[in-house]
Amino acid sequence: MLKFIAKRLLMMIPVMAGVIVIVFSMMYITPGDPTMIILGETSTEEEREALREDLGLNDGYFKRLGDFCYNLIFKLDLGDSYVTGQPVMDTIKARLPATATMAVVSVAFAVILGMILGIVSAVKPYTLLDNVSMTLALVGVSMPNFWQGLLLMLLFSVKLGWLPATGYGTWKHIILPAITVGTSSAGIIARMTRSSMLEVINADYINTARAKGQKEIIVVIRHGLRNALIPVITTAGLQFGAMLGGAVLTETVFAMPGLGKLMVDSVSGRDYTVVQGGVLVIAIMFSLVNLLVDILYAYADPRVRSSYS
Repeated sequence: MLKFIAKRLLMMIPVMAGVIVIVFSMMYITPGDPTMIILGETSTEEEREALREDLGLNDGYFKRLGDFCYNLIFKLDLGDSYVTGQPVMDTIKARLPATATMAVVSVAFAVILGMILGIVSAVKPYTLLDNVSMTLALVGVSMPNFWQGLLLMLLFSVKLGWLPATGYGTWKHIILPAITVGTSSAGIIARMTRSSMLEVINADYINTARAKGQKEIIVVIRHGLRNALIPVITTAGLQFGAMLGGAVLTETVFAMPGLGKLMVDSVSGRDYTVVQGGVLVIAIMFSLVNLLVDILYAYADPRVRSSYS
């Protein structure tokens, strides 16, 4: 198992190298003059040219890419923000907890709700309960996050006054964004759970467990769900990565000081070093989540664990 984890970590190296090159290249070819942002429109061409030379913006593509990779690998330095002048790494560290907390709560909400709807639909297929569950899942998948977020704010913040509409600081600030992000993922997980459960719910070993007199809930959870978990785990892992990207829009709607809102503000202000660092951090987190999903395969299915050994 440890050999498998080490192998997957080594496989992440070329993936991260590709992400670094792609992100840097996109920022390199993006139009705009950072010196104009730093010095302002009233600055002279001589002042801007001197700052370009100081920042290394006049260097060639490969020279700048090499310097960026060297600073990132050996110094964990993503450069300084063009707007604030603060280190990008410190800025991301300050914003990352809000995004990570929202993503974790969202995926927990999505997995719990989605699996419950999927199990109920699989146990009672083609019934009213099944139709209602899948309709709710379809609504969750189809509803745009920004629109759902505004509706939740109007209901729970403006009308009822139960939850804060914007900001971050207490557990109440996480509820509405987590529901907004997690609803669409819950619909996808519900449909995947139903599909996987229908493949195993009438298998011979399920009928044997029922014939032995075991309770139906034990048959469904221990024998049915566990054997249907592999595609569900895969879907949940992919949705967690999607939540990190979807947080960009949701955090903007709820004015959360997270990584997503930071990137939106940085794109608007052409603060390319912050955008570059934020995309890279999200890519690393997504790769680590994929590694965690592969490890969970082994604990969910003994056949996978035996193949690892």
